[in-house]
Amino acid sequence: MLGYIVHRILIMIPTLIIISIAIFTIIHLPPGDFFSTYIAQLQSSGEHANMAKIAYLKAEYGFDLPLWKQYLYWAGNLLRGDMGYSFLYDMPVNKVVGDRLLLTFIVSFTTILFTYIVAFPIGVYSATHQYRLGDYLLTFLGFLGLATPSFLLALVLVYFAHVWFGISVGGLMDPRYVNQPWTMGKVGSMLAHIWIPVIVIGTAGTASMIRRLRANLLDELQKQYVVTARAKGLHPLKVLLKYPLRMALNPFISDIGSLLPQVISGAVIVSVVMSLPTTGPMLLDALRSQDMYLAGSFLMFMSFLTVIGVFISDLALATLDPRIRLQSGRQQ
Repeated sequence: MLGYIVHRILIMIPTLIIISIAIFTIIHLPPGDFFSTYIAQLQSSGEHANMAKIAYLKAEYGFDLPLWKQYLYWAGNLLRGDMGYSFLYDMPVNKVVGDRLLLTFIVSFTTILFTYIVAFPIGVYSATHQYRLGDYLLTFLGFLGLATPSFLLALVLVYFAHVWFGISVGGLMDPRYVNQPWTMGKVGSMLAHIWIPVIVIGTAGTASMIRRLRANLLDELQKQYVVTARAKGLHPLKVLLKYPLRMALNPFISDIGSLLPQVISGAVIVSVVMSLPTTGPMLLDALRSQDMYLAGSFLMFMSFLTVIGVFISDLALATLDPRIRLQSGRQQ
C-alpha cells in the first residue's frame, strides 16, 4: 500500500506542471491582455489612460517579458503562496478571494454532503426494489433532475419565493451581515440561506449519482456469487452489504476527484442568478477582463483540488478493492 501511495504522489507532480502550462497557455490565447482591454475601455468612454502607470505595472509584474519567463514568474510565485496581483480589483489576489473562497468552500462542501446523503439511500432502494412503484417514481425524479438546468431551477425558486411568500432567496446571508466580521448572527443567517443554493446546485449531481449507483448495484446483484449466497439462505441485508454494495461503490467513490471542481464550476451561473458572494462570478469577470493572475491562480486552485480529490478517491478505492493495489503493483 505504501508503494501505491508513493506512486500516486509522484504522478501528481508532473500532472500539476502540465496543467499549469495548459492554463497559462489558454489564458494567453486571446489577443491582448488586461492592459490593452483596459485602455480600449477608457478610450471608448472618452477617457485617457495613465500610460506611465500601465508601463510600470507591466514591468513590475513581468508582462514585458517573453511568455516562458512570464510562466516561470507566475509558477514560482504560486509555489511561494503568492497568487499575484488582481488588476481588476486593484489588490492582491489573496485578499480578493479571501471570504469568497471560504464561502465557496462552505457551499461546495455542503452540496457534496447533500449529494451523497440523498443519492446513496435512494440509489440502494431503487436497485433493491427494481420495477416497483417507488423505483418508477424515483427514476422519474432522477430524469427530471438531470434534465433541469441548475440556473433554470434557481430562477423558478427565486420567482416563486418572491410571488408566493414575498421573500428573497438570493444571497447567502442578510444584507446587513455582508462585509461584516463573523459572528453567531452571521453564521445563523448563512445557515438559514444556504439550503436553497445547495439544493439548486446539487440536484443534477444527485440525480446523476443515483442513476450510476442504481445501475452498478443492479449489475452486481445479478452476478453468480449473489445468487449462490441467496441460495444458501443468507439474510438479504447481509448479502447486500457483504460484497455487492462494496463493489457498486467503486464509481461512487471515484467521483470524489471530479465532484468538488464540478460543483464550483457548475455554480457559476447559479451564483450570478442568486447573487451568491462566491468565486464563480469573480472568475467570470476575471476571464472577461483577462485578469491573468486572478483567473489563472483560481483555475490552478481548482486543478489542485481535482488532483487532490483524485488522490483521495484512489486511496479509498484501493482500500475498498484490493484488486486495484495488486494491478498497480504488477504494472510497476
